[in-house]
Amino acid sequence: MIPVLSNSSVSMRDPKRVEQILTSMRNAGASTLQVISDFDMTLTRFACNGKRCPTSHNILDNSKLISEDCKAKLKNLLDTYYPIEIDSTRSVEEKLPLMVEWWTKAHELLVQQKIIKDRLALVVRESEAKLRDGYQQFFDHLHQLSVPLLIFSAGIGDVLEEVIRQAGVFHPNVKVFSNYMDFDESGVLRAFKGELIHIYNKREGALLNTEHFKELQSRSNVLLLGDSLGDLNMADGVMDLQNILKIGYLNDKDNEHRPKISKIRMDSVILFSVCWNIILLFFFYMIWIVCIVPSAHS
Repeated sequence: MIPVLSNSSVSMRDPKRVEQILTSMRNAGASTLQVISDFDMTLTRFACNGKRCPTSHNILDNSKLISEDCKAKLKNLLDTYYPIEIDSTRSVEEKLPLMVEWWTKAHELLVQQKIIKDRLALVVRESEAKLRDGYQQFFDHLHQLSVPLLIFSAGIGDVLEEVIRQAGVFHPNVKVFSNYMDFDESGVLRAFKGELIHIYNKREGALLNTEHFKELQSRSNVLLLGDSLGDLNMADGVMDLQNILKIGYLNDKDNEHRPKISKIRMDSVILFSVCWNIILLFFFYMIWIVCIVPSAHS
């Protein structure tokens, strides 16, 4: 077995199938690979020193740009809807309208705050948002090998782009599909652009961007990263797909959910604890790079 697959943090429904996919992707080489990833709690850390790290929405929610009254309302929305999002006993069909309701209400509250565009960079700088340890290697190697990194996020595109930019890894190969703010001529938030992207409609977002996927038609191998069941369909717009390796973080999903999630959809879904260095090991294995990856957690 490929060494990384025997790591105690890795759980697979069909290890042999996963090994076949990895071997095929490795033989095809980096020129056939593209990476499709969620952002919040996938590329960013879930927690640090026992404390939850903020999502791109939370960065704004907790900032000085938001009034105390608005913060209280946003917190109430979080307390109401987040337990629903992670409730494994509810179906996606049941959750879907509630997630739309949550995102819509939150965005309406943010618009009411008349957020100024020029202040977003400072808000991100003052936040506790953190990309996962080892991110520099991951982003930089993708860039050096010209491997596209497509980020599909239900968060706020303007904020998450700033997180990546301030980390110094917003390379030309990175493309973000997310909820973007619409500012007026004075730089004041007046609305959100386009269709709402929430945790359970990233598939639709992917399919809406089929023109972009056409540009990547020769890249028929996909490494997909996410932390929720809604992330499983992010690669649905990929044309002429040959192999896909889906890697998921459990984060705050209790280990008792692991058996249930591991049986869903593709037998190539892999579930991890919080070890980001394993992602690096998979990536380096696929592109034939021999290196030493430091131990790095969440």
